Amino acid sequence: MPLTPSSPARRRTSAALLASAVSVCLVAASAPAVPLGVGDRLFPHLGNPGYDVASYDLSFTYPGTNSEPLRAVTTIDAWVTADLDRINLDFAHGKVDSVEVDGDPARFRTAGEDLVITPEDAVSDDTWMRITVRHTSDPVPAEGREGGWVRTGDGLAMANQADAAHLVFPCNDHPSDKAMFTIRVTAPDGHTAVANGLPAGVERAGGKTTWTYRTRHPMATELTQVSIGRSTVLHRTGPHGLPVRDVVPTRYREALEPWLEKTPAQIAWMENKVGRYPFETYGVLAADASTGFELETQTLSLFERELFTEPVYPAWYVESIMVHELAHQWFGDSVTPRTWSDLWLNEGHATWYEALYAEEEAGKPMRDRMKLAYGASDRWRRAGGPPAAPKAPEPGHKTDIFRPNVYDGAALVLYALRQEIGGPAFERLQRAWVNRHQDGTAGTQDFVRLAAEISGRDLDDFFQGWLYGEKTPPMPGHPDWKPEDPGKPGKPAKPVAAAVSGRGGAR
Repeated sequence: MPLTPSSPARRRTSAALLASAVSVCLVAASAPAVPLGVGDRLFPHLGNPGYDVASYDLSFTYPGTNSEPLRAVTTIDAWVTADLDRINLDFAHGKVDSVEVDGDPARFRTAGEDLVITPEDAVSDDTWMRITVRHTSDPVPAEGREGGWVRTGDGLAMANQADAAHLVFPCNDHPSDKAMFTIRVTAPDGHTAVANGLPAGVERAGGKTTWTYRTRHPMATELTQVSIGRSTVLHRTGPHGLPVRDVVPTRYREALEPWLEKTPAQIAWMENKVGRYPFETYGVLAADASTGFELETQTLSLFERELFTEPVYPAWYVESIMVHELAHQWFGDSVTPRTWSDLWLNEGHATWYEALYAEEEAGKPMRDRMKLAYGASDRWRRAGGPPAAPKAPEPGHKTDIFRPNVYDGAALVLYALRQEIGGPAFERLQRAWVNRHQDGTAGTQDFVRLAAEISGRDLDDFFQGWLYGEKTPPMPGHPDWKPEDPGKPGKPAKPVAAAVSGRGGAR
């Protein structure tokens, strides 16, 4: 049985999203296997139609080195939403040893980046199914692919955004299909494993230890996190008794502590802005790796260790990036984008609270940052598309969707909205957004409708220009603000995350 059954309302939402793709899934067993998708505009082959995952049970056995494949078992419990002769999973970087559907062996083959499963008997609409895949999970990067396992100085971590969870385990790799997770990791003694959620048991035998973690809230596959290494887990308490645990390379424990002790106060700051922290725990994973970004993996955000330990970055910047990833726990993790074109809702809000924190705690005026962003906005739109209609990434560069137009460009939309409807209505909107859609998925039109409801105004024309226009509209309240001439060369006004660090910054 699945860990938690999917509600009828959630099944209806998923079914509506997948309806356009379901028909191609109902194929005869003799037809060629083909990769499928849910029709995402930016990632057309991500996700799969015909089912709604309720839970994942992931088991990894780490061999003690980050250059050899892990043995793994992935068990998926899902609600079937169409009669299926075949079941497609996203999986592209490991060897499959066997597949079972409801306990019976099933045939399988690959097609593109899909694992295509043919059960002995078709599975029927409106029933539960369990898929068990025994496979390997390869930490050596796939040629021409970004993401998946991150090899650290003492083990492994994960960075699955946007389309790389299926480089680690078979899944329905689209944020519209959130599920509960149980994660088990077995590693040689001397290593420590930590994953999303809370501990659910530790077993030691034969020189190895198995750690089990479970989530208490549904999670998108791109937010999965597993840390394996010679690590220390630090414990502290956040607001309302929230357990806060950080995972750090043991030899850097002392150097990292002054930064990590700031987290409880940062959580309290965010709660004051938008309401109660939405999950069962939080913490920082300081990975000994150079990734070029930080990442909001659910309940355990991934950071480069050097962000904290290298004397390159101003303290206010480091703290604001910590808040960026923390803000994502509300915006992106708890309220997850329905499609990847809705990414601006994640990154725009995280950038907003990053900038607001820098203003309130370090005296860095948001108005100045937004004026710079306004000057660059036309250029960002031309290069990457408007915030809610970003250009598709180039083949082999899937993370190119993380452009300035969805960071400071999207935060600029929020600044304009606050100017348009006023601060009190804007703050009510932020709280209502995370409360109404907690643990769910939501898209741009949901935000547009809620903004109209909260403000009591028709905002369709406002949002049409700010979210979809090729040119940046005039800024309410600032008629003097002018966009740069995109035809003239000039110093780019990058998001702070990129401008200060020279890296990719926060995601």
